Amino acid sequence: MKVTLQDYWMGRDKLYPLDLSTEVRKNAELTVDLVNKLLARAAEAGVKLPMSPNTKSHFSSGWRPPSINATTKNAALRSLHITAQAADIYDPIGALDKWLMSTDGQKILTEIGLWMEHPSATPTWAHVQTKPPRSGKRVFMP
Repeated sequence: MKVTLQDYWMGRDKLYPLDLSTEVRKNAELTVDLVNKLLARAAEAGVKLPMSPNTKSHFSSGWRPPSINATTKNAALRSLHITAQAADIYDPIGALDKWLMSTDGQKILTEIGLWMEHPSATPTWAHVQTKPPRSGKRVFMP
């Protein structure tokens, strides 16, 4: 289970190059690196994740330029997807979410330096981010 920067861009790097600042590129590299660490640890724990039929990767959503984010259902106005500090991992049956909510999963999130939205808010994906939420909680409600 490995994802690439190209998977994360979802082709939007070519369609919206003016929105792709140096900071966004740097953030995306970190996000993809940390997601790959998370996916590797999940695989070691026996979590099996399918590829998203829409994106053909483990991402259901990666980087969102502001104009894409504005048309994304239920997206936060200041979503960390815009700054490439968040990713949604395709998790149609909640296997990753279940593991991440376990003691081991919470330990791994902390070690890697990721935070996640509560699974009740993300029914078919696991939202992870590299920036702590305002609450500072490892698992938070959006």
